[in-house]
Amino acid sequence: MNREKNWERLRKETFDVCIIGAGASGAGAALDAALRGYRVALIDQGDFAGETSSRSTKLIHGGVRYLEQAIKKLDLAQLKQVRHGLAERRTVIRNAPHLAHPLAILTPVFSWVEGMYMTIGLTLYDFISGHDSFPKGRWLNKTQALDKSPRLTRQMHSAVLYYDGQFNDARYALALTHSADEAGAAVLNYVALTNFGHEGKRIKTATVQDQITGETIDVKAKVFLNCTGPYSDAVRLLANPTLDQRIRPSKGVHIVLPRETLDSEYAILIPKTEDGRVVFAIPFGDKVFVGTTDNDYADLKHEPVLEPSEVDYLLETLQPYLDKTPDRADVQAGFGGIRPLIVSSRADTKTLLRDHEVEHDDTSGLLSLLGGKWTTYRLMAQDAIDRVAELLKSSVRSTTETHYLVGGENYRFEDWQTLQKKYDLPADVCQHLMRTYGNRAEHVAELAQQNPTLAEKLTDSQPFIQAEVVYQVREEMAVTLRDVLARRWRLELSDWKLTAQLAPQVADLMATELGWNDAYRIEQIQGYQRLLASFTKQAGLTPERSVFA
Repeated sequence: MNREKNWERLRKETFDVCIIGAGASGAGAALDAALRGYRVALIDQGDFAGETSSRSTKLIHGGVRYLEQAIKKLDLAQLKQVRHGLAERRTVIRNAPHLAHPLAILTPVFSWVEGMYMTIGLTLYDFISGHDSFPKGRWLNKTQALDKSPRLTRQMHSAVLYYDGQFNDARYALALTHSADEAGAAVLNYVALTNFGHEGKRIKTATVQDQITGETIDVKAKVFLNCTGPYSDAVRLLANPTLDQRIRPSKGVHIVLPRETLDSEYAILIPKTEDGRVVFAIPFGDKVFVGTTDNDYADLKHEPVLEPSEVDYLLETLQPYLDKTPDRADVQAGFGGIRPLIVSSRADTKTLLRDHEVEHDDTSGLLSLLGGKWTTYRLMAQDAIDRVAELLKSSVRSTTETHYLVGGENYRFEDWQTLQKKYDLPADVCQHLMRTYGNRAEHVAELAQQNPTLAEKLTDSQPFIQAEVVYQVREEMAVTLRDVLARRWRLELSDWKLTAQLAPQVADLMATELGWNDAYRIEQIQGYQRLLASFTKQAGLTPERSVFA
């Protein structure tokens, strides 16, 4: 992905559709439209998946909570959502197998009755999923459950095992964006929409500013599609100030604990909490993510951060399910995201449907893709581009269901051994490269071969090598430290202290590639370290967890 070339395209071309917002739905829509042969522009005021789409629970699922509500309330809309989610679960994994895979999840229960209830529900969940490649769940006795997850509480009666999908959300969105670029779309990060140009009341252009250079241009397109998630109302009102607001933002946070917290490949589902939520404890890399919360959130100008009360809530929720409960000193990081829930008459955000809607404003002509969730991003994108096709008076069908994303085609994890033999890199590095870049892993290894210094790890505790930073700048449009450390790698999510320690090394590599002067390089390092320190302080974590300790 070449940022300068794509900026020139924005300046000169007239597009069939300009998509605003490069999270899951926007990147998915860009790929769908490009594969249909449309001329596509995709812009985001920050990095690709820089907001909500990189801060999920990392699950691809139909939603066991939605299934329970559908049965209890005879709610066909909830049941339809579960069915769509389970169908798309297969597609998400098939199209990027290096970034997504099945995940075993245990639900500890404390009585025979509770075990039977969960078994019936999860058997129905498996039935709705149809004949896919996921293993089927079953009811385990206490000994079997402890064998699979030895840190579970000895107070449990038994546990129910089922399977859903797990994925690397930020890199999945990046793969969508990269695939759209290779299909012909002009994709750019750090390009902010500042205004619309109207002819009468109809939108004809979008005024955008490059957040790196400050340059402003007008982008010309036949259709404009708003995919900005929780920020959708701001774009809608910019296009037509008379519209009503449609989004009710909800904040969800996760805490990050050491892998030893579970000491298992199996995740845990906590099916009921004091306030009716569902909480997961999920192994991810060398950590465990615990979340999520669900509360109204109105301060969209500020990034959602982990707060002390949220840390306490998640630790207290986890406590009955583990033999040894972690405490605040064990929390190594955390992250928050904002769900774009559609306004309805439902009383609170926990009961709002995560379904989507494609809205067409007849006055301005703006299309907005509202609501939704990660698992059904492809269906959301397909529905949105179907509406684009109607406006363009075109009838090209979507082909995204069977389109491999960048890195996914002919992927075999076992090929890490071939990579190791050919490039003489450590086994953990080769495995990491395969899981991160798929069939593009060799491109990173070739950089390390051309310059042996780039084959060096940044730290002994992680498999990251210097060549990755060079590749991410040249091929994945990384332009800030956070692009690398938070999204192309997921280190910021899992360890604030280590992220701060590695920032200077990453900055040195990026400075060489991007031509940063020394003052700008230092500004990048210190600004990022201050941000990480503020996360620690706002979460109320112990001084030992300070990024400067």
